[in-house]
Amino acid sequence: MGRIIRIFEKGSSKMSLREDISAALKDAMKSGDKKRLGTIRLMQAAIKDKDINSRTEGHESALTPDSGVVELFAKMVKQRQDSIAAYEQGGRPELAQNERDEITVIQSFMPKQMNDEEAKAAVAGVIQAVGATSVKDMGKVMAELKAKYAGQMDMGKAGGIVKGLLG
Repeated sequence: MGRIIRIFEKGSSKMSLREDISAALKDAMKSGDKKRLGTIRLMQAAIKDKDINSRTEGHESALTPDSGVVELFAKMVKQRQDSIAAYEQGGRPELAQNERDEITVIQSFMPKQMNDEEAKAAVAGVIQAVGATSVKDMGKVMAELKAKYAGQMDMGKAGGIVKGLLG
């Protein structure tokens, strides 16, 4: 695999995730890493598609902050995990491996995933911050978790943690 490019400095500010992806695309082209290049192109296409769809709905861009891009990447990873399961069930390990390779590239642009203890602590903190007292407040808690921790935790698992702590 090509090298992973994460933090760039431009003067005193970091590059946005979109700029980071563009730089990685150029690097993959220069190095001739076709698998990485293909995955990065898929990522850029997904971002552009989301931008176009949001503009037709009358919004400027649904992915203006990096958190929107990270959320999109989390969906891409989930899709690939579902594909891996289907390929393995169908006896196609080579296709499952291609999906794993794509997941590795996509995750290189995402923040580090929280482990179970970190996720529980984050959920407990958000529950306290929003003043949630019962499962009826789950929507508020989940909305805050998505805003603060998009791409850092599996929201499906987070929902179970919220129910466990509130129920």
